[in-house]
Amino acid sequence: MVDLERIKAQSVAYFRSLDEGATLRHHFHHADEEGGLWYFEAVPDRGELIAIKQAELTPAGRLHRYSWEHLEDEHGFLTDQALDPEEDPLKAIPAEEFQQVWTQ
Repeated sequence: MVDLERIKAQSVAYFRSLDEGATLRHHFHHADEEGGLWYFEAVPDRGELIAIKQAELTPAGRLHRYSWEHLEDEHGFLTDQALDPEEDPLKAIPAEEFQQVWTQ
């Protein structure tokens, strides 16, 4: 049987180390088809951009935030897929815009 607590602890440690050790951060925004707004803070790791913070602002105005401190809940989770600005429908945004949403 898989030890889910161990896997979660490893995920937390991985995302935390990326967040605490980051010297370069990228910020993105995406609007989905339902009117939801998505915000990402990502850092490079082994040639990929890994989201370390993610915020979703729903069409109803609810804000859901995910990071190593809160990986998932009943509404969603921090993406475990690398971000690819060339392939994904993401728009680069200033860090201040991301922080404004993140700290709401």
